[in-house]
Amino acid sequence: MIRQPFLEGWTVGPKLGAFEAPTPESVPRPVRLPHDAVRDLPRSSGSDQGVHTGYVQGGVFEYAKTIDVPASWRDKTVRLEFEGVYRDAVVFVNGDAVVHEPNGYNAFEAVLDPYLRHGEANRITVEARAHRDSRWYSGAGIYRPVHLVVADPVHIPLDGTVVTTPDIDADRAIVNVATTVRNGSRHTRTLRLTWTVAGPDGAQVATGSAPVTVLPGSEAVARLRLAVEAPALWSEASPALHRVRTALTAEDGTELDTDAASFGIRRLQVDARRGLRINGEPVTLRGACVHHDGGPLGAATFADAEDRRVRLLKEAGFNALRSAHNPMSRAMLDACDRHGVFVMDELTDTWTRSKVAFDAAPGFAERWRRDVDALVAKDLNHPSVIMYSIGNEILELASPAGSAWSRRLAERIRERDDTRLVTNGINGIIANLDRMREADAGPEGEGEPTDPNTMMATMGDVMARANASELVTASTEESASVLDVVGFNYAESRYELDAELFPNRVIVGSETFPSRIEKMWELVQRLPHVIGDFTWTGWDYLGEAGIGRVDYTDEPGYQPTGTAGPFPHLLAGCGDLDITGHRRPASYYREIVFGLRTEPYLAVHPPRHHGRPTATTPWSWDDSVSSWTWDAAPGAPVTVDVYAPAEEVELQLDGVSLGVAPVGAEKSFRARFETEYRPGELVAVARSGGREVGRTTLRTAADTALVAMAERDEITTDGLGFVRILLADANGVVACDADRAVTVTVEGDAELVGLGTGRIRTEESFAGPAVTTHDGRALAIVRATGPGRATVTVAADGLAAASVTLTVS
Repeated sequence: MIRQPFLEGWTVGPKLGAFEAPTPESVPRPVRLPHDAVRDLPRSSGSDQGVHTGYVQGGVFEYAKTIDVPASWRDKTVRLEFEGVYRDAVVFVNGDAVVHEPNGYNAFEAVLDPYLRHGEANRITVEARAHRDSRWYSGAGIYRPVHLVVADPVHIPLDGTVVTTPDIDADRAIVNVATTVRNGSRHTRTLRLTWTVAGPDGAQVATGSAPVTVLPGSEAVARLRLAVEAPALWSEASPALHRVRTALTAEDGTELDTDAASFGIRRLQVDARRGLRINGEPVTLRGACVHHDGGPLGAATFADAEDRRVRLLKEAGFNALRSAHNPMSRAMLDACDRHGVFVMDELTDTWTRSKVAFDAAPGFAERWRRDVDALVAKDLNHPSVIMYSIGNEILELASPAGSAWSRRLAERIRERDDTRLVTNGINGIIANLDRMREADAGPEGEGEPTDPNTMMATMGDVMARANASELVTASTEESASVLDVVGFNYAESRYELDAELFPNRVIVGSETFPSRIEKMWELVQRLPHVIGDFTWTGWDYLGEAGIGRVDYTDEPGYQPTGTAGPFPHLLAGCGDLDITGHRRPASYYREIVFGLRTEPYLAVHPPRHHGRPTATTPWSWDDSVSSWTWDAAPGAPVTVDVYAPAEEVELQLDGVSLGVAPVGAEKSFRARFETEYRPGELVAVARSGGREVGRTTLRTAADTALVAMAERDEITTDGLGFVRILLADANGVVACDADRAVTVTVEGDAELVGLGTGRIRTEESFAGPAVTTHDGRALAIVRATGPGRATVTVAADGLAAASVTLTVS
């Protein structure tokens, strides 16, 4: 069998109708997959996709590639495996339609056999559409990898090998292996499957085989139970992965096909008294919601980028990710398996009622089984996946029909996989939008009509009262009862109430405000039936532009716009980490709340904004930076926050005390100081019981220069390189208040594929080659073009250029 990446030699351009004339703008241009067709399109305030996508326009796109099909393939089966095409994809061969996949997140196969012309060139085209169909930036096009498969008519299909580990003891585990064999020939075949299991160290730990007879034009499943002695268990702290190799052989011993799958051996348990347990050990989910875009890469999905995201999120203190609100990429699942990060994988944002004009709701009733099956097939072998979420803030959930859909979806998942938990991100307010007056959510006629996000952001205590109302209790009870774990979005007021009303109910905070993490975490630690919290969000994202911004309301011409950031807002602005992977102050505060950090953290409010009135949302954090380098006159007033797990903090400047402040006076784990800015060394000393428990230091940057730092000196030929760009002094102290335009050039065996910063309001393109630093930082992403070396050079007016060289191997 041949299975190889099918990423090179493509073109993309606008899809023209049969009666449309080409224009200079419609000429196709060469691209390498994965690719996001809308990332580099012009943005404008007039975009009909508006704030949802960050004012990025949509469109209809056609990808094309020509492939020579040898005559020898006539007796083979040829197919393309797409990991995801956004959206409403149609695959053609030589102008003939092969397959249509409406869901932009499903993996699917295109079987090319009936349409190929053997012994000549064949043209493959893929159409994709994106237009007012998402509440966030979705991207468009062939944004996930594609593989070409040339196989015997009798073969193992995509996701054909499934591994489960239902019986685990300390001294041995039973590994159930099931492999599907597809027979596309005209004859009955009796074949043999052989399975070989390797442990985390690569050594063989089990093997076995079984015959399988497959009738013409059908599939058959062969199964075997294999015992693994003294198994290494998969967990957060020790993510031990096993691997099974499957070989399919013919009657004469000829090998027809092979397959390989990684899996983990782990035991999953949950109940309302003892919470969540993995391998018998209690686990609390320190969760982050994440969207699927890769920041400067747009929606294009690369294994190195997904691995980097997972690794940095775990380093920041998270141990669980929720894919919001669509199935997670295979590359990110692989990364979660490797790094020991738990996953809540989500099916969809809508069922049968639409949230935006052209979303997937109209086709849901016809398509839902295929979507569920695709989600489960993708996830089955991944030990990181512990929960399937059947939806997010579903509009019809509180109705009788919505309850029926809840049950239907949950049971379909259990039919396909009964080894994992089923949840749903329930928002009782969203599910009862037309009945909120019954929940005592404010007097009749109060306020102006607004969008749901703005409504939730401005409800305050009324939101808690509404979520805990009898209306929400009664209307969501059936939909909640079909779940193993009830996910609540922004409904912590239900946590203690439900312990009384539904004593067997297990809850997870499936989506919560980042500004309230200290309150959320106290509930999680105190209530055994609440197994974790997932903040919105762990990593910042494109679209829902400005939902976490801080506005200065004395700005000339300021007009309140609720949670919708006016153009040119591009990013949401609510991630603990920004889109470049840089940790924002909220991330360090959360790490302290989680009990994972004892060192204090200094967060300084920009002196130029001191005393100005602000407008924020519950998704906002303070406008602050961990820096003591400011373009401000000595003596300028400044606000300094210190996050610390302590009773009090002393602030010192150049060894002179600026005072002592209690921790928690206004906000838990925070001490606030009003002082004056003067260059030097700022030190925060945290104390409890009169004893120092930690200290941290900020220094003013000296003469700054351009710095280019590769996160890794070596990348693979199919990989990415990440180069951090800093304005810093010789000691690495970043000058956060001296931003400037930088230009990036790449020479050698790589190309620039992304350039960006964490600035949420920008008109600059991620395509580069220039960008303005944000708080003294930027990130350049390069993609290898072949083995060799690549040099990345960063230049800026008035500063010496900085270069870094990567080895591509």
